[in-house]
Amino acid sequence: MNQTDDEEILKKLEDSTKDATHRQLEALRSILEHQSKGGGVRYLRPYLHGYDAPVDANTFRQAVPLSSYEDYVDHINQMANNGPVDHDQPLLSVDPLICFFYSSGASTMKPKLIPYFDSKLSRAASFIAHQGSNAIHRRLFPPRPSVNKVLWFIYADNITTTKGGFKVMAASSYPMHSSKANWSQLASCSSPREVILGSNIEQQMYCHLLCGLRNSDSVDGIRAPYAISLINVFSLLESKWEQLCDDLEQGVPSSEISDVVMKDSVTEVLGGPQPELSRRIRVICEDKNWGGIVCKLWPNVRYIRCVTTGSMKQYYPRLKHYAGEVPFLGGDYFASECCVGINLDIMQPPETTRFVLLPTAAYFEFLPFALDEINDGEKTVDISGVEEGKMYEVVVTTYRGFYRYRLGDIVRVVDFYNSAPQVEYVMRAPKTSSEIVTEKHLMSAMESFQRVIRNDMAAEISEFASFLDLMLSPKHLKLYIEVREGCKLLQEENLEESVEILKRYGSSIEDSLGGIYMVQRKRGELGPLAVSIVKPGSFDRLSLVAIENGAPASQYKPPKIIRNRQIVDFMERCIFVTVSLDG
Repeated sequence: MNQTDDEEILKKLEDSTKDATHRQLEALRSILEHQSKGGGVRYLRPYLHGYDAPVDANTFRQAVPLSSYEDYVDHINQMANNGPVDHDQPLLSVDPLICFFYSSGASTMKPKLIPYFDSKLSRAASFIAHQGSNAIHRRLFPPRPSVNKVLWFIYADNITTTKGGFKVMAASSYPMHSSKANWSQLASCSSPREVILGSNIEQQMYCHLLCGLRNSDSVDGIRAPYAISLINVFSLLESKWEQLCDDLEQGVPSSEISDVVMKDSVTEVLGGPQPELSRRIRVICEDKNWGGIVCKLWPNVRYIRCVTTGSMKQYYPRLKHYAGEVPFLGGDYFASECCVGINLDIMQPPETTRFVLLPTAAYFEFLPFALDEINDGEKTVDISGVEEGKMYEVVVTTYRGFYRYRLGDIVRVVDFYNSAPQVEYVMRAPKTSSEIVTEKHLMSAMESFQRVIRNDMAAEISEFASFLDLMLSPKHLKLYIEVREGCKLLQEENLEESVEILKRYGSSIEDSLGGIYMVQRKRGELGPLAVSIVKPGSFDRLSLVAIENGAPASQYKPPKIIRNRQIVDFMERCIFVTVSLDG
């Protein structure tokens, strides 16, 4: 797009945030009018039967209950298993079903299926959001003719097919697997198409990195979906730099790359032996000083872009260590179900990242939420009723078949842009009122714990998760913590000392787990906290298992709150030492 096109898109984006209440009512009217055609969708029929069309927003919110994924799962399974849908009896949408998207959630092994309908209204709303995001990026970083490559850790993921013949993929993979796939959008990627379309995430990551090193002088930016993706990349660089240098020197990827098509395409990118480049990179990596490594390997890079908010925030300090002075750009707030908000100031660090809600993207409601309280209310406010400083769970009615759907995200309203709320992403919402520890509490507890064990044991926490075991009486909270290899905590000869230190500093964890946890602990409704240190690489192995079970590699996020026994059983097999904090 040229500058004029970008300005037009940004003006449309700006206009969409004005008179947000009116635009929201128009969005709901469009959705309900469209989905009532030909007798309407079966999901809404029991709730709106007897009401005269058009149904207004107040009637809609009174008549249709709040919903979660479980309210749709029977309809979704019916569509997935029975093939082409009867258009005289549409279940969720009157639009044709194209495929299913995997959700990116990771608290269970099996991802959810999100139906993707061919909705003209949704395409129009998504176009403004995605093109607006691209225009904001180009305004900050105008394209350069000679430095024009992006080291983009992007994966098309494997496609599966439902019993009914519908394809299932990650939402981010759809542009690459669609019959209208436009590969020109990825022309700036430093890797060939065959790497993106590969089927082995570890080999793909290696080949992306190898191609990025081959094009080191022409890399303008580094991109990945989530911060964890780049943590894995830099860990790979630390462990495989010698092999990468050997590959550059010989002009052929390692024999470990078993995908012949991918290997051949990377060999072509390497363009024969590169002894000088290999020597230069070897000298840089031999120091094993990984601070600021990005600038050392890619001297012309201007930015790194990935999601660093929410559960990804924990990885930001380590990524900043690798990045040095290279700025991080924040992502947007796009869910598999719909676009939610756009980041107008992408230079902000994660703690000050804000998203402007897009009043034309869906119909939004907001369910009040408070930390350290039981949140079981069901009365929402609309976009005109949100208050600055307060937290809410986001509820959406989308163009693609979800109605008053609890998205499962907690946001805090921090400001308004024109009349559209500006929100910060806080965390994933608790699934039930029985969950006593939130994602935010857990991250706060790990930050406190990290501070004390860094000093005493030179230990760096690389990953963590919690599980509330309701099968025990009283119930128990379990924490699984992985630390980086080489620290004192993992040495057999120091095991007794490690146990003592864990017990000594256990209070730093418990003090941050929130008011509900502390009250139930004092009442004896909750047993002693169990802290398990797991072996290095445990969470990486968990990710591979999840991907084998269908989780999309491009969207995988390590779980923070585990709700699945299969994951718990896996983590239990990885334990190095467990301490019960019964003091």
